[in-house]
Amino acid sequence: MVNVPTMSRTFSIEVAKDYFNFASAHFLIFANGQREPLHGHNYQVSVQLEGELDRAGVVLDFITFKPMVKRICDALDHRTLIQTKSPILQVSRRAKEIEVRYRRQKIILPKRDVLLLPLANTSTELLAEYVAKQIRRGVRKKFQGAKIRSLEVGVEEARGQRGLYRGEF
Repeated sequence: MVNVPTMSRTFSIEVAKDYFNFASAHFLIFANGQREPLHGHNYQVSVQLEGELDRAGVVLDFITFKPMVKRICDALDHRTLIQTKSPILQVSRRAKEIEVRYRRQKIILPKRDVLLLPLANTSTELLAEYVAKQIRRGVRKKFQGAKIRSLEVGVEEARGQRGLYRGEF
């Protein structure tokens, strides 16, 4: 009798709905320490999860998963995204405003318009990782029996231009 190797099977789901979007302002601090001007993008998010099929033959239920991704996008929508882990920026929180200091520049924004993110920069790559962490937390809470191995999140800031994060679940 000849042993025939069995083919390994991999399953994943991908969601990339038009409504997985957010419009936000931000600025990057480049490797040379220069700050780009404050500007905005209409971001699009895509998510891929790889894992084992459950008894129903699905990795995750689309109907329950999609609203989770939408809520994460909505939390970023119409906000100025400020990176709080940058060694170059000083961020001060006040009652009604956020003050950001970069060298001799001072940017003051209404607190309600700002989302402070625990990131070194607001690049698409790091935003993708941030979204992935939010998804990971939500899936672990809502889909406790799911056997997810990895996830990939894309954050597109312009058509054909996106940052990706891939990681173990």
